[in-house]
Amino acid sequence: MPTTSFFVLAAIGAVAGLLSGLFGIGGGVVIVPALIYFAGFDQHKATGTSLAVLLPPVGIGAALEYYRHGGVDIRAAAIVAVSLFAAGWLSAIFANRLSGSYLRLAFGVFVIGLGVSLTYDAMQRIGWI
Repeated sequence: MPTTSFFVLAAIGAVAGLLSGLFGIGGGVVIVPALIYFAGFDQHKATGTSLAVLLPPVGIGAALEYYRHGGVDIRAAAIVAVSLFAAGWLSAIFANRLSGSYLRLAFGVFVIGLGVSLTYDAMQRIGWI
């Protein structure tokens, strides 16, 4: 595979950072699809690279800003982080036993379900339904 342009990778990071600060998303919803479609990665490499990207920063800048404004529950964050570590490890073992096509299908179904759920809830809150 040819080396992906620095600028493509930097743009993926910048968009993921912006969306992370706004919505708390980035890895699975932004970085994985972007690495697949703009950098030519396969599903496994995109997922693994996304996880590696998130190790150092995991939103440190945004989390510090939220903390500064009283928007972080340290106890909850620690519990979720430990659970995330264990579940992430176990699910990575499982995911690496699946073919890339099945993993991509599962990811697509997850994102569609999430989108439908968020859209329905927002429409209810707005009063459209």
